[in-house]
Amino acid sequence: MSDYFETGRTCALAVASGRELARFATRYDGLFPEKSFDAGLYGALAMAGAFCAPWATVEGLRAVNRASLLVFALDRLIDEEASSREQVGALVGECLAAAGGAAPESQAAAFVADLRSDLAAPPELDRAWRDQLERMLRAMAREWDWSGSERPPTRQEYLANADSCGALFIGLSHWIHTGLVEALGDLDRLRPAADAVQRCLRLLNDLATRRRESGSGDVNAFTLGMELDEVIERLSELTEDATELIEPLRNAYPRAAEYLAWQIHYSAGFYGLSDFWAES
Repeated sequence: MSDYFETGRTCALAVASGRELARFATRYDGLFPEKSFDAGLYGALAMAGAFCAPWATVEGLRAVNRASLLVFALDRLIDEEASSREQVGALVGECLAAAGGAAPESQAAAFVADLRSDLAAPPELDRAWRDQLERMLRAMAREWDWSGSERPPTRQEYLANADSCGALFIGLSHWIHTGLVEALGDLDRLRPAADAVQRCLRLLNDLATRRRESGSGDVNAFTLGMELDEVIERLSELTEDATELIEPLRNAYPRAAEYLAWQIHYSAGFYGLSDFWAES
């Protein structure tokens, strides 16, 4: 009976968080068009947040939910709105400037500034958070470059660019907000496993979106020439690698380690049937 109760509580947490996230998005005029950000997307993000930390409260999940929403907003702006490298560069510059304390010059930059303010991280973790934001934005911009390039990346280069999926940026935001990371040493110990998880999520996303992205020009494992069986085999290898890195963390960082393990297996189950984005 207790398992049923906990599942019910987690689902209720997701419902409340999803409603809060949808209300929060209305602060940023034009950043979340309904065509792309439908009720299902807010609900899916909130469900993922709730199950990654079912012991939390709605307030405790705000950072993971809002960081996830920011990643989706930036991904859409770069993939769908940017028509030139100058536009991509401008977005990256505005967001990094706002993360450094400058007055926001766009709605996306305002979101970045607000999230940083919400985290109120100590100086060394604030720098680490801004560094991870930059890694993510640079990786997203690099993928934009690849999509229009005559020389696609190698498979190794592509997987090494997994910061573009934003998983570590989201995780770091959550860990700072909930106190799971208190110093740079904590992040240094968690990063190798988190990087490995990002590479898994990169391929899981490619598997889920391969039909939708087949004609969009996006760079993914399949447009780089990998076959389905090959992607599945590589994903299995990456999952094994990530698991080996996660297990030694469980004593010192039980919730952070569980979060990383959950990322892989929850995402595998979710992407097996659905996707976050609304069908166009």
